[in-house]
This record gives sequence, C-alpha cells and structure tokens, in this order.
Amino acid sequence: MGTDTIKKQGLAALALGAIGVVYGDIGTSPLYTMQVIFNPATGISLTQNSIFGAVSAIFWLLMAIVTLKYVVLVMRADNNGEGGVMALLALVIAKLHPHNVIQRWLVWLGVMGAALFYGDSVLTPAISVLSAVEGLKIAYPALSNAVLPLSMAILLALFSLQRYGTQTVGRFFGPIVITWFLLLAVVGGMHIFTAPEILQALHPRYAWQFLHALGLGVFLAIGAILLAVTGAEALYADMGHFGRPAIQWAWIGLVFPCLVLNYLGQGALLLHHPEAIENPFFLSFPKVMLIPVVVLATMATIIASQAVISGAFSMTRQAIQLGFLPRMRIQHTSATTAGQIYMPAVNWTLCIAVIMVCLTFKTSAALASAYGIAVTGTMLVTTFLMIVLMRLYWKLSWGLIISLSGLMVCLDMILLGSAAVKFMQGGWFPVALSACVMVMMTTWKTGRACLLKQTAYAGPKLLPFVQDLVSHPMPRVARTAVYMVSDLETVPQALLHNLKHNQVLHQHTLFVNVIFTEEPYVNAQNRSRLTLLTQNFWQLQLRYGFMQTADIPRALQQITLDGQPIDLFSVSYFLNRDIIVTDSGGAMPRWRDQIFAAMMRNAGSAVEFFNIPANSVIELGSRIQL
Repeated sequence: MGTDTIKKQGLAALALGAIGVVYGDIGTSPLYTMQVIFNPATGISLTQNSIFGAVSAIFWLLMAIVTLKYVVLVMRADNNGEGGVMALLALVIAKLHPHNVIQRWLVWLGVMGAALFYGDSVLTPAISVLSAVEGLKIAYPALSNAVLPLSMAILLALFSLQRYGTQTVGRFFGPIVITWFLLLAVVGGMHIFTAPEILQALHPRYAWQFLHALGLGVFLAIGAILLAVTGAEALYADMGHFGRPAIQWAWIGLVFPCLVLNYLGQGALLLHHPEAIENPFFLSFPKVMLIPVVVLATMATIIASQAVISGAFSMTRQAIQLGFLPRMRIQHTSATTAGQIYMPAVNWTLCIAVIMVCLTFKTSAALASAYGIAVTGTMLVTTFLMIVLMRLYWKLSWGLIISLSGLMVCLDMILLGSAAVKFMQGGWFPVALSACVMVMMTTWKTGRACLLKQTAYAGPKLLPFVQDLVSHPMPRVARTAVYMVSDLETVPQALLHNLKHNQVLHQHTLFVNVIFTEEPYVNAQNRSRLTLLTQNFWQLQLRYGFMQTADIPRALQQITLDGQPIDLFSVSYFLNRDIIVTDSGGAMPRWRDQIFAAMMRNAGSAVEFFNIPANSVIELGSRIQL
C-alpha cells in the first residue's frame, strides 16, 4: 500500500473522529437557536423580514467566527500541533522576558480564557442533551416530566464512557453524527424547495437591516444568534486530538454546508407555518419521524458534549504542566496519538457540575441565558492572544494585524456585550464558576512560587553541603538514591531527614529535577543534563514538553554514573511530602494559603505522576510555614 494511500486513510479516519467529537457541539445548535431568537423575551416579531434577517445573521456569523477566524486563522497558531488557550498562551509567553509586565498580563488573560472554557465545558453537555430530549414533549406531551431525569441519566452514561478514550468514542459515534448532519441537510433542503425565496437570506444586507432595525434590542438578538457558533472554541482546543487538516476538511466538506441548509430550511418552514416557532427544529419533521429524530438528536448531543469534555482534559493537562494546577492522574487512551487522554478527577468533577446545572436550570431555554458569556469570553481572550502571536511569531506589520484582528475584536466584544445583557437571567453562573477556577489556578501558581522561595531560603546550599559530606565519610549502602527536587541549588529536606534518622549515604546519590517547558514536546536527545557535583553526587535535570508525561525510570536508563548504567532494581526514590502550615502575614492572604494547603493535600501522587515504582519509594514529610 502506497504512502499517499496510507496518509489519505489516516486523514479520513481522523476526519471521521473529528466529526464524531469536535463538531457535535456546533452541529446540535440548530436544535434551539431559531427557537431562542424568536422567544418572546427577545422582543423580535415573527415576520418575513425578521426571518430573512435572522437566517442571514446566522449564516454570516458562522462564516466570520468559525470559518474565517477559527478554521482559517486561529488553527494556524498551533503549538507543535496542540491547540487551545493554554497552548496559545505558552506559545506567546515563550517569546517574552519572564519579568515582562506584558507577559504577566498575558498570563492572567490566558488563565481567564481557560477558566471560561471550563464554564463552557459544564454548560454545553447540559444544554445540548436537554434540548434534544425536550423533543419528547412535542411527540408525547405526557412525557414532559420525564425530560429532566432522562437527560441526567444520559449524561451519567456519557461521562462513564470517557475512560475508553476520545478516539474510541469518536469513531463509534462518528457515523451517527455524519447521519445527523446529512439529516439536517435533507430536511432543510426539503423546506427550501417549498419556499426557495429563503435563499435571499444569504445576502448580507438582510442581516444588516435586521440588526439595525432592532435598535438597543440588537443585544438581545445577537445574544440569541451567537448560540449558532457555540462550539467554535472546541475546534481549537481539540486540535491535538485529531490534527488541523482533519478538522478543517470536516468543516468545509460536510459540517458547514449541512448547517447552512438546515438553518435555511427552518427559515423556510417559518415563512409558511409561523406556528412552528414552538419548536422549529422538531416541527420540521413529519410527526411519524419525531421519535427516531429525537433518538438521533439525543445521540448527537451526547457527542456534542464530548467536544468540550475532551477539550477540558487537554486544557487541564496543559495547565498542570505549566504550573497552574496540582498533579492529577492522567491515563493515555491511544498508543499512537499522545493528545488523547482521560483524567478521572476532571471527568467526574465535570459530571457533578453538569448534573447540578441541570437540576438548577431545568430547561434548555433557561440555560441559553447562561450559555453565552463563557463562550464569547473565551473567544475574546483567544483573539487578544492571537494579536500578540501575529506580531511576535508571524512578524506581521501592525497595519496588517489591525486589519486582520480589528474586525474579530469588535465582533467578539459585541457578542460578549450581548451575552452580558442576560447576566441576571443566568449569565452570572459561568462568571462565578470561572472566577472560582481562576482563584484556584492563580493560587496554585503563586503558592508554588512562595513554597520554592521559602524552601530555598530555609535550606542549606547543595554544593557545599555535599562537599562537606565527602570530606566527612559516612557509612554507605550499595544502592543508588534518587532525590526528586524542585530546586537544584538547595538541599532537599528528604536528604536531611534521611541523614538525621538513618545516618547513612548511598553509593550513588542523584538529585533529579523535572522541568516542563513552554513547548509541547521535547526530543529525547534534549531530555537530560547530567552534572557531577562531587564524588558520587550528581544533578540530573530532565526536560519535558507540557503535553508529555514524565517517566523517571525510563530517563534513568539513558544515563551512566561513573561509566556504568544504573541498575533500576537497586534504586531507592526519596520524595519529600510538604505539609503547609498557614499563618497570617505571609505572601498571600490567609484564605488563599488555606486553599493552597487544601490543594497540596489533594494533589495527585508524585509516584504515579512520574511513573516511579511504588515499592521503591520512601516518603519523608516536612512542615513549611507560608
């Protein structure tokens, strides 16, 4: 089989997975977008001009936000194949001086974008599944009370499937989503055939006239129209799972045309049957097809949720490696694609949050008010980071940057302002959730910096200490001691405790420091730097990208001490377990110290995180006052 054929088959398989995962969210927006636009709360009357205008606005928003901004421009800003706000942030700040004021502001901006994406990850599964299951009320009104419990049961099943991996879920559901998109196109085309005048809505003047005529009410209308582009950020966040070409070809070749046909079809239906505004999507179908369509819609919305769940896994791992979150358990679910992971803690935290949202808001219409702020806030953060990237990496002139990004900034700010109008109707929820996530991320980052500073200040310097040990011989055991350290210049507390209580040294002592860089991957050739301190004492610095998993035993296999390879069966790993003691007058307020201490207690084990054999580990604790 030729190389080109293999590449084509690989791209086709990835495109299938991308359709099954990445486009589920944006592909299920037709379920509720038109209904929300003409909801009485927006004050938009159902006339021919408003129908033309609403469909035209949806089409051009899809073109501007998804096609031009994300598919064409933003997805070119990949960090060695990885996407998402945190990957973009790492790419940008790598070009700036660590103490640069602009860098500090960009870090805050990136953390805000990541926090807002978590809000999106909670709201998307809830609104998607609820909107699909609500189709039961159209087919069988007597089942109205079953919508909420059935939705929660479906969501529980979805989160239970996550351990099997993104690609497995995507390939299983990919054909279902393709069927879903084809169904959207067919039913839309049927209604367009009965009212071909709806095709006039593709002209941008209808969108302009529609929005201009609304006056200040335009913010309510845009807040509803933006529901059509929810899921656009997931395209970028999930790029590491499937790659840019697969996501781009899937959008251009299938997803975009099918969505446009369906929105046009719903507009055509409303022109002749305005009473269908009760639920224009499900009433597009003959009654005999409602149950099969509800089932298919439910399956499609399950997949819609997968896009943001996968994105949340990628975002969390990037945040951990960049130092914004504590260690968590990470399971790789693909032997060939490093970006496909499963994180149990994130999965079940999201699950609990989604169930709570369903119980709080109860309907998709109520959730629509809360949905927009998280989505548009993340979009605006991405745009600002893109402006910096275009200048630092692409070396574009300011004139070209302003022409490329000026429209994006204005559009994102209008969308955010429109979503903010509904702050009191539910928009407060993603803001509050994002604020909590931001506090946790910045507290962890600041707390770790304070902890390292305190350790370096209190502990003796490493080089003179080990030189003194060599000049005053102690009993030695014929093994290799590996001390995991966060600071190569300071004596680890674990060594001090070991000397105090056991009064013995190992034949070889290795101080290992792991650094996660601001690039996704580091080649094995550039992984390690071994330095001899003095007789039988070495420093080993290991570098990994923020998308890689540190494996200490494997790294030790690649080095030699005194010309001999390390016998892994004779290695003892010494880890220090810090116990944080909070007090007033520290670098952070006491309430943040307490949050940091709680995060430290619940952080994942370094043994599992660094793939260290559990039966070779000695943990020694120390109390540190911040």
